[in-house]
Amino acid sequence: MIKTAHPLAQYQPHRDKIKAAIDNVLESGVYLLGPQLDLFESELGAYLGATHVVGCGSGTDALVLAMLTAGIGRGDEVILPSHTASATVAAVLLCGATPVYVDIEPNFYTIDPSLIEGACSARTKAVIAVHLYGQAADLASLRELSDSQGLTLIEDCAQSLGGELHGKKLGTFGDFACFSFFPTKNLGSLGDGGAVVCKEGKFLDRLKSLRQYGWDRERVSQQAGLNSRMDEIQAAVLRVKLPHLSQSLEDRMNQASKYLNGLAGSSLQLPSTRPGALHSYSLFVVRVRDERRGKLIKFLRRNGVIAGVHYPVPAHKMPAFRNNAFLPVTEKIAQEVVSLPLYPGLKDGEQDRIISTLLLFSGGEDIQPARN
Repeated sequence: MIKTAHPLAQYQPHRDKIKAAIDNVLESGVYLLGPQLDLFESELGAYLGATHVVGCGSGTDALVLAMLTAGIGRGDEVILPSHTASATVAAVLLCGATPVYVDIEPNFYTIDPSLIEGACSARTKAVIAVHLYGQAADLASLRELSDSQGLTLIEDCAQSLGGELHGKKLGTFGDFACFSFFPTKNLGSLGDGGAVVCKEGKFLDRLKSLRQYGWDRERVSQQAGLNSRMDEIQAAVLRVKLPHLSQSLEDRMNQASKYLNGLAGSSLQLPSTRPGALHSYSLFVVRVRDERRGKLIKFLRRNGVIAGVHYPVPAHKMPAFRNNAFLPVTEKIAQEVVSLPLYPGLKDGEQDRIISTLLLFSGGEDIQPARN
């Protein structure tokens, strides 16, 4: 079976170096907040063009830490899209704040800046821009709006490491940016891991304190913090893989181009890229009318291809996060999206097979195009 994602394929080309890096950590006797993490933070910062990078335990924790560092908590509101991974919304609630959902742009699936001002109240403190699937949100509009409203702009870069907008890396536009190194991400660890980029150096000490119980240098908690330390093994693994990220992204983009060319004549709605953006294709997501999606996924599986759905239920429809937000674009897209296999290590022959299977299904008129 051809999988939607394949973390093992990220590990295999670097197996020997990763094993050596892990062994070095084990022999060092330093397993948390040590030299490997210091080096990874510096190297990731150099890659992004960012000065202040703090590693942590997960992408979810990164979002929580960013908001706590910004002083967001109980009684505050945070504006964000509902079409996102659960982690984005969960992080807001973990801070004690209230998520306020707005709809997304139909062509790019990212938060619609034109709806944010109308969603603001006296309690609004931040906007989270999710660069979903590797697509850049409209950061120019979001930055201008955040500045005019006095809001903290947080980039959720869990799916967009390596992406760019107008030649600048995603994760360097907001007041904070949050990254995930979950094994299926563009840069995947062998477990959980995350990082926060903060624009202002004045937040750095508070951010580092909050990731470890709110300790000061004498290990006295001056504020309520988390236990969110990236361990040295994960930092060492990420250091091995980071120099190969550009090649990995090139592989993703080549595969995306092959899908775009090979499926151009089908009735699938293919992804668009925002003008001036470099899409990092953490996921390659197509759309098909909701009543046909189940048939398409079953047809692919019968032909040895596992497709995913990111995400079938919008956050505002989930029991844990439910509210009465009116989000027609989000709800429509959630019924239509299908994630095709795309990852470094996907073979040309496997991708040819996926494309031919999709064209066969489309040629049988089982697929109807999605409509915006």
